[in-house]
Amino acid sequence: MDLFDDLREENRLKARPLAARMRPRTLDEYVGQGHFLGPGKLLRRMLLADRLNSLIFYGPPGCGKTALAHVIANHTKSRFKPLNAVAAGIKEVRELLTDARGHLEELGERTILFIDEIHRFNRAQQDVLLPDVEDGVVILIGATTQNPFFAINTPLLSRSQIFQFQPLTRDDIRVLIQRALSDTERGLGNQHVTITEDALAFLAEACDGDARRALTALEIGVKSALVPEASGGRKPPDDSQQANDQLAHQGAYAPRSPNTIVFDLQLAQDSIQRKVIEFDPTGDTHYDTASAFIKSLRGSDPDAALYWMARMLEGGEDPRFVARRLVIFASEDVGNADPFGLVLANAAWDAVEKVGLPECRINLAHAVTYLATAQKSNASYKAGEAAAKDVKEGRTLPVPLHLRDGKYKGAKEVLGNGVGYKYAHDFEGGWVNQEYIPTDAEYYQPTDRGHEAKIKARLDELRKRKQKPEDGK
Repeated sequence: MDLFDDLREENRLKARPLAARMRPRTLDEYVGQGHFLGPGKLLRRMLLADRLNSLIFYGPPGCGKTALAHVIANHTKSRFKPLNAVAAGIKEVRELLTDARGHLEELGERTILFIDEIHRFNRAQQDVLLPDVEDGVVILIGATTQNPFFAINTPLLSRSQIFQFQPLTRDDIRVLIQRALSDTERGLGNQHVTITEDALAFLAEACDGDARRALTALEIGVKSALVPEASGGRKPPDDSQQANDQLAHQGAYAPRSPNTIVFDLQLAQDSIQRKVIEFDPTGDTHYDTASAFIKSLRGSDPDAALYWMARMLEGGEDPRFVARRLVIFASEDVGNADPFGLVLANAAWDAVEKVGLPECRINLAHAVTYLATAQKSNASYKAGEAAAKDVKEGRTLPVPLHLRDGKYKGAKEVLGNGVGYKYAHDFEGGWVNQEYIPTDAEYYQPTDRGHEAKIKARLDELRKRKQKPEDGK
C-alpha cells in the first residue's frame, strides 16, 4: 500500500458515519445478544470451536447483525465478501461463488459471504446459493428483518443456523454512547464532549434499541454544536465555576474544560428524529402485534390492549382493521357473558367509518376498555365450531318432516311436510317439547359468568324438561 492508498483509506474512514466507524472489531467489543453470544452460549461455542456453518441473522434494524458478521470474519480470519440483496442479481452471486471456489481450491481459505437483506432475494436467487453452501465453499451469513421461515427457502434454512436478534437494551446503548465519546481513534474522543445523565437516558430510550440511530443522533448533536452560533450552532460554553457546578448537578460524566461541548437534554432532543414505529402491515409485526392485542383483551388487561392498539395505529395500521377485530372478539371471547359487547363493538366500527383518524381513536379506546373488562365466555363460539365440525365430518342429518316447509301445494297432503309441527307460542311459557334435530348433541354449554349465567339456568331447565316429556308440553 503506497502513500496514495493510505490517503484514500483515511478519506474513506473520515467519510463513514460514526455508527459505521464504531463497529466492533472483536467478540469482546461486541455489545448485546447475550442470549446466544454470551459466555457458554451457542454461537460463541461455535466460534471458539471453529465449527462455524452458515447462519441466518434475524432481527430489527440497528441491533448488530452486520456488525456481528464483520466480527465473525475477523475472528475466523476468513475472507469477507459483502453483498446487498437489493442491488445484486444472479450474475453477481454466481461470480462471487465462482471466485470463492477458486480461492478455496488454490489457497485452502473459505469465504464468508454476507448477504444483507437476504429476504429480498427471490426463490431462484436463493437456490443459486444452495450447492456451494452445501459443499462448504462459502459460509453464508444472511441478515434479514423478515421472518426467515416465510422469507427464505426451506432448503437454505435447513443448511443454516438461525439466530434471532433482540433490540439492544438501554444499558447496551449507554455503553455504546460512552465508548464513542471516549474513543479518540474512531469515535468522538478528540471533541471533548461531556454528556449529561438526562441526555444519555433520553438517547438510550428514544433510539428504541437501535444502536445506529443512537450514534447518529450523538454525531449530529456534536457536529451541530461545533457550528458557530451565528450560523445556527449552539453558544460556546462558559468555562466558569458556576457552569461546572451546574453541569455536575445535571449528572455530566466529566468536569467542564475549555472548548468542551456539553451534550445536554435539549441537544439530544434536537438531534434525534421522531420515533419511527417498526410496523409492517403485511409482515410479522402486523400479525404479532394483532395477536398481542387480542390476547390482552382476552386476558382482561385494558392497559396492555390500549398499548398494542396504539402501537398498531401509530405504525400506520388501518383503524378499520382494529374495529373488525373488536367485532369478532365481542362474539368469540365475550359472547353471551355480556351481549352488549357486540353492540358496542359494532357501534365503534360504525364510528370509525364515519369519523376516521385521529378522532376515531377515542371510539376505539371506548370499545377496547369495555371489552377488556367485560365478563368473558367463548361458549357460543365453541358451540358454533362444534356444529360446523359435525356438518363437515359427520353424517348429514335429514330435516324432520314436521319442521319442513309445508306451505307450497302438495307439501302437506302428498309429502307430509309440516304435519305435526307444534307452534311454541301456543304453549305455556312459549316452549313445547318436540324434536328439532334427530340427535342428542348439545353444542352450546353456557358458562356461569355474567349474563350467560341466566342463560345457563334457563337452558338447563329446558333440557331437563326435554328429557322428560309431559304430554306434549
